[in-house]
Amino acid sequence: MREAVNPLRGVAEPERDCRRCPRLVEYRDANRSIEPEWFNGAVPSFGSHASRLLIVGLAPGRGGANRTGRPFTGDYSGDLLYQTLTDFEFARGTYGARIDDGFKLVDCMVTNAVRCAPPENKPTTAEIKECRPFLMARIQELPKLRVILALGRIAHDQVLAAHGLKKSSFVFGHAHRHELPAGTILFDSYHCSRYNTNTGRLTAQMFEAVFKDIRAELAR
Repeated sequence: MREAVNPLRGVAEPERDCRRCPRLVEYRDANRSIEPEWFNGAVPSFGSHASRLLIVGLAPGRGGANRTGRPFTGDYSGDLLYQTLTDFEFARGTYGARIDDGFKLVDCMVTNAVRCAPPENKPTTAEIKECRPFLMARIQELPKLRVILALGRIAHDQVLAAHGLKKSSFVFGHAHRHELPAGTILFDSYHCSRYNTNTGRLTAQMFEAVFKDIRAELAR
């Protein structure tokens, strides 16, 4: 494996008011002026540092994680993700779509490839690259990590880049399983967005099948 160089090694979580991406900062400031009570910042990862499973999404939604301050919390994708995690015993408690609901993850951490909300949920290539060191550090600082689940192609590509790997060697596809040179197993899933579920690209059964495979992997 070609070792990726991380200029922010050891910094897995950006400051809430991270200023690395000018367009995202401008968008955050605009949201803050409209909704000053919202979190409006770089959203930190959610879960235990002793986790064996890391789930990587795309970016915070404006009215979801950008509002609440917790990944996938407050929008439809979180409803599906956190119910599935509960069903497969990666979470406990009742998900209430707010940061103070008492919902806890078990042996699992959730993060995003890009930590700040982008306009129209579409980060640029430069923004994705700029945020990569945080994902690299996040992966490096999970000592028991065995499985990574990438939700969508961008998350998949970011995980590979964080490991210094070529995309051509690990093709994205729903329910694909990849053995990374570092020994970690990478699973892929279509993102659990409302668009994907409404169009039938991803069903609850398809999503559950991926977690069944992950459970089997962790049981080995």
